[in-house]
Amino acid sequence: MPKRETRIDYGRRIARVGRYIADNLDAELDVERLAAVASLSPWHFHRIYREATGETLADTVRRLRLHRAAVELVRGDAPLEQVARRAGYGTLAAFSRAFAADYGSPPGAYRQRRRLSEPLGVVRPEPDTRYPVEMAPYPGLRLAAVAHRGDYQEIGRTFDRIFAWAGGRGLLGPSARSIGLYYDDPLSTPKGELRSHAGISIDVDLPAEAVEEGILIIEIPPLVCAGVVHKGPYAELETPYRFLYGEWLPRSGCEPDDHPCFEEYLNDPRRLPPSEWLTRIHLPLKEPAP
Repeated sequence: MPKRETRIDYGRRIARVGRYIADNLDAELDVERLAAVASLSPWHFHRIYREATGETLADTVRRLRLHRAAVELVRGDAPLEQVARRAGYGTLAAFSRAFAADYGSPPGAYRQRRRLSEPLGVVRPEPDTRYPVEMAPYPGLRLAAVAHRGDYQEIGRTFDRIFAWAGGRGLLGPSARSIGLYYDDPLSTPKGELRSHAGISIDVDLPAEAVEEGILIIEIPPLVCAGVVHKGPYAELETPYRFLYGEWLPRSGCEPDDHPCFEEYLNDPRRLPPSEWLTRIHLPLKEPAP
């Protein structure tokens, strides 16, 4: 098999493993099982996976389980012991240590601070709920993207798919940018009906087989956007959205444009703890009449 085709094939296999992990977080995700999903020898699979993704299998499983736990703490009322068990920890103490190391506070304190049950427009008094808003032209961007249907907090698996596709074709250079487009309000739309796209910036034409693999081109046109940067876990992103729509927009004198919001992920969640993740939210605006 030619070198390029081999690289593409490995990308498909790693993407298959990423989807399997995301869909089976409560299963026993050992090397032998995941190597079989990838149709690779278990003796070599872990090295291939680590080189392709930049993290070990254990790191991936731990990251995704803790992310799910953070979402459960924000959204639900399950006892902490139950959340700990679902995250794969035998004791609450072990879960608390692991969670605090990544998210900056123990799970109980995190739930108290990050609860998102206030009505739209109510801004909590914590300092991180006030975001400096920057209004600026956005030059536009061309994306290779994959459609995601369902809970926005599960779009990571779709990003894994587009990353694997792009990596297999040598498109993940240092200038590549990760963009998520979100079309529906998660507080008023059933989770199963939420629509979004996971994309990566490209400056080349798509190969013919890309359409068969579910890859499409999305053009973000030049826009004027209000932008805020959120530092912290993705489970908390509803907070800056509520600030933008409930506080800033009514006072701004601006009107949203007919284009969905989109997010740019400014650093790599595989290499940094969630407390350090940076996300820029872009709210497209209509330009004022002359």
